[in-house]
Amino acid sequence: MEPRKLLSSLFYFSLLSLLPGNQQVVGSAHHRHLFDFRPSKLFLFGDSYADTGNLGRSVGRSWKEPYGITFPGKPAGRFSSGRVLTDYLAKFVGIKSPITYKLRRVGGEYLSNGMNFAYGGTGVFEITSPLPNMTTQIGYFEQLIKEEVYNLLEIRQSSAAILVLSGNDYSSYLSRNGSAQGFPSFITQVVNQLALNLKRIQGLGLKKVAVTTLQPSGCLPQITVASSFQKCNGSLNSLANYHNLLLKQSVAKLNNETKETTFVIIDLYSAFMTVFTNKSDHLGSTIFENPLKPCCVGISSGDVCGSVDENGTKKYTVCENPEAAFFWDTVHPTQEGWRSVYSALQSNLQQLY
Repeated sequence: MEPRKLLSSLFYFSLLSLLPGNQQVVGSAHHRHLFDFRPSKLFLFGDSYADTGNLGRSVGRSWKEPYGITFPGKPAGRFSSGRVLTDYLAKFVGIKSPITYKLRRVGGEYLSNGMNFAYGGTGVFEITSPLPNMTTQIGYFEQLIKEEVYNLLEIRQSSAAILVLSGNDYSSYLSRNGSAQGFPSFITQVVNQLALNLKRIQGLGLKKVAVTTLQPSGCLPQITVASSFQKCNGSLNSLANYHNLLLKQSVAKLNNETKETTFVIIDLYSAFMTVFTNKSDHLGSTIFENPLKPCCVGISSGDVCGSVDENGTKKYTVCENPEAAFFWDTVHPTQEGWRSVYSALQSNLQQLY
């Protein structure tokens, strides 16, 4: 998700009256137990919250200093100080982080943990050509199966797919001067496309297909800077909740329609809010003095984390201890931020089994 775009979203205050009211949030899914199933491969699709290096060096800030300062100690394509959501999801199921699609030709044992198709800056719809949106990413997966890089029968027995969406479609909507009146309808379009993507993966026969909720968008530093990082924007969080409501309803419907696949919600919204409320991880072992304040920021307007001038002079500052901060830049968590979210997700992630 790109910074800046959502700052124009002050017009969102008028949106709350446009959202359908009195809707009841449905459960993430009714649970079925698929005996003896534990994923040994993960296939990920999405954006910068999941990307571990697909986005090219020429276009990705994730390949520039100071990204990767915590892990692996240098820029490596992750939009963070270190590990990201993908790495912790892999840890949960007991595998190494899946190889990126960009490195697919390495082959061999590197394919054994699945593959990460996520590209930073993308969404369910086309945002920045030629970056592949989620539909195209799923197409890459299908092509690898067609080429027998992966055996379909084995995938069905051993794999889970995870779709990650952090809101680039909504940033793009704003950059196109989308109207406040049209925003609820656009949210519906995004969720409907997500549901189509879920069904498409279901068609391959995977036993578990998971999708993340939208994080609390009103708590991102690019928004909370307006309050000196002191409070979240409730209107934006209400919009995120509306997206999540529609998504949960869609997932419940999909689960009612199939017996072969279990669709799972990974509730990033609740996990983020748990950390913000407690100002610590689930166990209280990491304390975030101000979880809304980012570690790496641009020096002046127009600068961002990783910016340099024509002489290569840094145009950003980095906090003294990145792992004492929840947010790395104005959108993405630090490694410790993601670890604390992972800690809060523990019971939720049991649904992957």
